[in-house]
Amino acid sequence: MVTCKDTRAVIIALHKKGFTGKDIAASKIAPKTTIYRIIKNLKESGSIVVKKASGRPRKSSKCQDRLLKLIQLRDRGTTSTELAQEWQQAGMSASARTVRQRLLEDGLVSRRTAKKTLLSRKNIRDRLIFCKRYWDWTDEDWGKVIFSDESPFRLFGASRKKLVRRRPGERYHQSCVMPTVKHPETIHVWGCFSAKGVGSQFCLRTHP
Repeated sequence: MVTCKDTRAVIIALHKKGFTGKDIAASKIAPKTTIYRIIKNLKESGSIVVKKASGRPRKSSKCQDRLLKLIQLRDRGTTSTELAQEWQQAGMSASARTVRQRLLEDGLVSRRTAKKTLLSRKNIRDRLIFCKRYWDWTDEDWGKVIFSDESPFRLFGASRKKLVRRRPGERYHQSCVMPTVKHPETIHVWGCFSAKGVGSQFCLRTHP
């Protein structure tokens, strides 16, 4: 097991061989701040002893940080405020801001959820069977296949919600509303493509 003393000795040896602090930090043998402190202390006093960092002491221990990470990974949707409450139940009193800082240190960044098609067990099984059946197909084999699909298109109005910017009292202003009809006319278009290119499109049916 590599001790702190061994790590400091390795950092000093690498620096004496011409490696910069940035080069040594890339190896991730120690935190970047620690590496730079060791090098700075060596230049100033010739010692490899790391001076104690100044400032407010860290509120949580490494063990408590690991617990927080496990709580977050158990339920990715838990908010920082909820995590702070759960952390408090485990004996750690900290704010939501501290929670976010600790999670950022572990590379856990808050992002919007990605949308993905819901797959049933049957969907997953069928896709796996398909992959196993055709895994050894060549480009020539796939060149004989035509892929096709159909999509609906509304001829009046938009099928998705639209955002507008308006002032108070302008909710029903002509420029702020989207006209609708009870049964909008819709056409279904079928198309296909293959290795040779895109095929023709056909209108299948209209509604109403």
